[in-house]
Amino acid sequence: MIITIIGTGLIGGSLALSLKKNGYASKIIGVDASEQHLHQAKEIGIIDEMASLAVAVGQSNLVIIAVPVNIAPTILLQVLDVTTNQVVFDVGSTKAAICSIAAQHPNSAQFVATHPMWGTEFSGPQAATSNAFSGKAAVICASANTNTQALEKVQEIYTSLGMHLIYMNANEHDVHVAYISHISHITSFALANTVLEKEKEGDAIFELASAGFESTVRLAKSNASTWMPILRENKENVLDVLNEHISQLKKFKSCLEKDNYTYLTELIENANTIRKVLDR
Repeated sequence: MIITIIGTGLIGGSLALSLKKNGYASKIIGVDASEQHLHQAKEIGIIDEMASLAVAVGQSNLVIIAVPVNIAPTILLQVLDVTTNQVVFDVGSTKAAICSIAAQHPNSAQFVATHPMWGTEFSGPQAATSNAFSGKAAVICASANTNTQALEKVQEIYTSLGMHLIYMNANEHDVHVAYISHISHITSFALANTVLEKEKEGDAIFELASAGFESTVRLAKSNASTWMPILRENKENVLDVLNEHISQLKKFKSCLEKDNYTYLTELIENANTIRKVLDR
């Protein structure tokens, strides 16, 4: 199968490497606004060829859109304008906007909105890995007019990568990822800024940083060009989650101010029950 990857960074690059590794892709064509990324992807072996969007789509059986969520809808429309029977799917972290725009295009049946639930704090082609997706979840937001063959092909691809499939509509997806992904990044960004503000001496942070601190602020290394559009696109859901998160932080603050260690213990023990979710 000939596959076009539009966006050769972490997710697009990892999909390309994984689909090559499992023998699904016979050739991968790369499209990217960054010439540097394209050349890096070619050197690393992520892609076999470079081409313009229209040329790449015309040569392909499958098109994967792996660009920032603020750009993805525009790219999708350009792809759908030149598709015939190609299957097209995206991998963005927000779904409502792209699904709404796709629905207005006459070739929308060829498009499947998806979100493979994997990522790291790194970006660019050099961060790509061929062992990214096995055992992870892939969310599929199929619309009522999605072509059955297109949906089955996307299901087949994610299953071939060892992923388990979850189905939900675009709005449900955006609410859920606000809680389990977007708030985690905001918290990490905020904690990193807090520490950098209070600990002016960087060497002290380096010497004292424990594994717990490093894991908590790991996401703060994530690229702003990726996360600013995600947070903007999912603004209303993120604000709802932030309000609840701030409310919880205020409870901890109040306990310490009032020496209410009984309630503080209850808050911690209640938080411990997250194990039931994470360990199942």
